[in-house]
Amino acid sequence: MSFRTDPAAARASIPARVAARVNRTTWVDVAVAAAVLVLLYITLRVGQGTTVRFSTSRSLHIDTDPARLPYDAARSLLRMFLALAASTVFTFCYACAAARSRRLERILIPALDILQSVPVLGFLTVAVTGFIALFPGSMLGLECASIFAIFTSQAWNMAFGFYYSLTSLPRELDELSRSFRFTRWMRFWKVELPSGAIGLVWNGMMSFGGGWFFLVASEAISVNRRNYALPGIGSYAGAAIAAGDLGKIGLAILTMAVMVIGVNFLFWRPLTARAERFRNEQSEATEVQRSYVLDFLRRSSWPRLLGRLLRPVGHALSRAGRILGVDDRPLLVDPVRRRTGDLVFAAVAGGLILWGLVDLAGYLRHHTGFGVFGEPLLLGLATLARVVVVVVAATVIWVPVGVRIGFSPRLTRIAQPLVQILASFPANFLFPLAVWFFLRTGLSLDVGGVLLMALGAQWYILFNTIAGAMSIPSDLREAMDDMGVRGWQRWQRLILPGIFPSYVTGGITASGGAWNASIVSEVVPFAGTTLTATGLGAYIAESTARGDFPHLIAGVAVMSLYVVGLNRLFWRRLYRLAETRYAP
Repeated sequence: MSFRTDPAAARASIPARVAARVNRTTWVDVAVAAAVLVLLYITLRVGQGTTVRFSTSRSLHIDTDPARLPYDAARSLLRMFLALAASTVFTFCYACAAARSRRLERILIPALDILQSVPVLGFLTVAVTGFIALFPGSMLGLECASIFAIFTSQAWNMAFGFYYSLTSLPRELDELSRSFRFTRWMRFWKVELPSGAIGLVWNGMMSFGGGWFFLVASEAISVNRRNYALPGIGSYAGAAIAAGDLGKIGLAILTMAVMVIGVNFLFWRPLTARAERFRNEQSEATEVQRSYVLDFLRRSSWPRLLGRLLRPVGHALSRAGRILGVDDRPLLVDPVRRRTGDLVFAAVAGGLILWGLVDLAGYLRHHTGFGVFGEPLLLGLATLARVVVVVVAATVIWVPVGVRIGFSPRLTRIAQPLVQILASFPANFLFPLAVWFFLRTGLSLDVGGVLLMALGAQWYILFNTIAGAMSIPSDLREAMDDMGVRGWQRWQRLILPGIFPSYVTGGITASGGAWNASIVSEVVPFAGTTLTATGLGAYIAESTARGDFPHLIAGVAVMSLYVVGLNRLFWRRLYRLAETRYAP
């Protein structure tokens, strides 16, 4: 005898099940609902300040009254999370497009190298003008420009990391999804996203820290001899630094620490604990990460209810994929047609790029001539030396530390907030101490700038190493313990092959982050005193402040040339090695 459920009756019973769930509401459900309502209320109240009137003819005054710090902190947090949301959507779209299309991959991945090499100030120069023109007379234009600047400090690292997780998907998972004829949506949601969840969360955490690092530059904007400032903890700290008020600088540092710890406890710690369930291993880990917030949410029925309400959306996307023929079945394509399509695609893309280069060359020839590239090319060598020192030192110091943290969930719980604070700490906040130290010791910024650059770059290696170590199955580590493999042999046979792909991702982004950090590390102002190092970062920062667009374009172009060249000659070779030899 067989029993069948009427689909119509099942659909009709959904409101009844929802009503029954509501009747079983506990105090935890009430607390979660109240917290969500409070969060929405705060967001709406803070968001009201983003649409006030604004005139480009006057400079905005930043009120450094300590009573304004809670509001300024809320405005900065709103920008950071909006930028993170945009970065996540961009990561999924960009990485999936590059991983699933060989034609797009040939353009998108080199473009990603170029995009991560363009400094935040390079994006800001264009973004401020464009968004102010898009929203004339409204503060929303400056808000969008600031969010876009934070987005550019987050998105590239996340996109590259998720792209690697897609291209290195375990073969058995790939074959399983194809044998079950998953649509692309099902493959993404059921296979690809869980497989890359750990790396995505840790790269997102690191990128969020990168946004904190450039918060002063994105909220206190100086372009074309005009100063634009938005209420926020970054602009507050910038105003306090310019005034040399050490007390208010200390309050800004304290507020920043509270914000970082709070975001880590309420947001990142639950995500990292949740990502533990996506580890690819045969045996259960003896010790897993815990989160009090996640444990509290699991006691609530709201997440399950929300999942049930959103489940029809996933089914609709899967049905749409099948109707449109968007699946992962291999298509038999005529090789001649494939080559013809590749040639047409390359011709169109090459034509657009050539047209842009010709127009740019005409602009530079008319204003400065092509000799403008000589000075930034020489200055780039000095910045290149600092970048190499930062990456080598970060590798030697932080790879062993990251492995130790990633192998120990208990140590991860202790170290994660501390590492997050250090990674999120803007170098600008240390300018008063840096200026005092450099002047007191006579240390040149040409050497001391390496320390400031390291604050914005070394953490990419640490975070990716932690993610790589966490992704190594615990059963492999236990097997090594049983066989008595210790010391260098353990590193050679297990640890280095396991973390190598993640380290390459961290190395590429750390190198790009060091180039980007050179802009705020080679020019250090405090209370009327400005220290300047010889380098490409200082060249770009000074060109931006003067509004000298030809020299700014030359500096950005040379920095992109150095970053892309370094990636192609060194990092990409390591990436191909990781893809061919150390892929799962």
